[in-house]
Amino acid sequence: MNFTDILIKKNAISSEELAEISTKAREKGAPLEKMLNVYGISNADITQAKAEVLGVPYKKINEKDIPFELLKQVPEESARHYRFVPIGMNEGVLEIGMTDPSNMEAREAVQFIVTKFNTPFKIFQISEEDMDSVLKEYKGLSGEVTKVLGELESALLETEKIIAPEEELLNKKNLKITEDAPVTKMVAVIIKHALTGNASDIHIEPQREKLKVRFRVDGILYTSILLPISVHEAIVSRIKILTNMRLDEKRKPQDGRFGAHIEGREIDFRVSTLPTFFGEKITIRILDTQKGVRSLEETGFSKRNIDLIRENLKKPYGLILLTGPTSSGKTTALYAMLQELDKEKSNIISLEDPIEYNIEGINQSQVKPEIGYDFANGLRTILRQDPNMIMVGEIRDKETAALAIQAALTGHLVFSTLHTNSAVGVIPRLIDMGVDPFLIAPTLLIAMSQRLVRTLCPDSRKPIPVIGALKARLEKEIESIPPDLRKNFKLPENVYEGVPSASCPQGARGRMAIAEALIKTPEMENIILSNPIEPEILKEARRQGMLTVKEEGIMKIFDGIIGIEELDKL
Repeated sequence: MNFTDILIKKNAISSEELAEISTKAREKGAPLEKMLNVYGISNADITQAKAEVLGVPYKKINEKDIPFELLKQVPEESARHYRFVPIGMNEGVLEIGMTDPSNMEAREAVQFIVTKFNTPFKIFQISEEDMDSVLKEYKGLSGEVTKVLGELESALLETEKIIAPEEELLNKKNLKITEDAPVTKMVAVIIKHALTGNASDIHIEPQREKLKVRFRVDGILYTSILLPISVHEAIVSRIKILTNMRLDEKRKPQDGRFGAHIEGREIDFRVSTLPTFFGEKITIRILDTQKGVRSLEETGFSKRNIDLIRENLKKPYGLILLTGPTSSGKTTALYAMLQELDKEKSNIISLEDPIEYNIEGINQSQVKPEIGYDFANGLRTILRQDPNMIMVGEIRDKETAALAIQAALTGHLVFSTLHTNSAVGVIPRLIDMGVDPFLIAPTLLIAMSQRLVRTLCPDSRKPIPVIGALKARLEKEIESIPPDLRKNFKLPENVYEGVPSASCPQGARGRMAIAEALIKTPEMENIILSNPIEPEILKEARRQGMLTVKEEGIMKIFDGIIGIEELDKL
């Protein structure tokens, strides 16, 4: 039986009318349900008819009656993908609304999610409109944001009656900044949900009519909250107060940071403001000390690269360089290397901009270029501090490069980062910066280039047969690999792509580093001194057994660790 049979049975429509409407729907390529709406059949009638066919109860809901604590039972990604939402709790039974209760995949997802809470559940048929209304509540983080937003707008309205200049909007004499103040609650809600969602960054962006809050999760930005633009000034000012920025300076960018103790963890927040057409944009980098410092194995490096790193960490002096684009995990990798060092018997000093994570046993120093304390001046200073190992956050100019090389020559193990596209580009880049090849040859120990890729969840992988065009493409990707290295690449029967699942709504969770590494050998020293061009350096790197970043990524795709969709990002 079809839901249209129920509509006919209830005299909502005649058979002749249904036949006519169906014909017009086919002619226009429109869904039958939309065409029924045009002819006066309500969505409520259609949804009730569907419920009767499936033998499940129908429920009309008001999204405002659903408490936020209930919505949190089901992740937003799962709700959107499977089209089901929690709609109520009745006598200990969780009520779940679905637009298609016949979808067995969605039912299995409900079973999986609800089982974790050890709560019985009952499924109801709800309309598409009700579903969309509830999903909008997720966008505003439902009752929590709605409640705080109402308090904040009321407070701002009362304040504006007293104060004229908007710079005084958050003056402590007029609107108390306490833990109970609405603006404080709003900022706390934003931060709390960023932490809950494992976000690495928060972007607060003013638009023409809305204030958009986006969270970066595993390298991808997601719009998570939409607020009225009227609260923009209040939120910006609250964050400026937390970071001791100037409230009255809106024309120039500002930087700051603050810390908080949240759920037993010490979290640091690095804040940057930027003037834009609609007002100041704020970006907050979340630095969780528990997550930031990893071991070399946890970074995702291959066994070959980890062995090369550990071998060179035992050297008494020399230069270890990491390269890659912004947010490619270079600092995390440097911290992982520093963790390997003997911090008790060695004096380890770092120059950073900024200090992202505190590492016990290491003397970390924050450079401040605005007062003349930059990387170059800092290096000169710490060389008088009797260091064994030195970490320089970034080699940005000729002077810093020369000092880092000099430090490596005079018996120090030096770690730093550089901006190049590949490991073989490190040597030409240093030469371009004015470093003489005869200084690079004896000091450079290892150069690594890396990228971050998203890792697949084991239960969220969809197999893609390696046939046809995909097989031809993968064969082409590996044909340039030298024969002695290519023997490790065997085309699998399947590769995988990430698909949403109940336990992993985005299909992937977390990121890992893939890297290429070249090391100093007598042959490499000769090349640096005689002909330091990329083709010659790459030839020697290949002889060493180096795989490029892309080839390392392809190997992990073949192993099912990362998805085939990451191939274009390598």
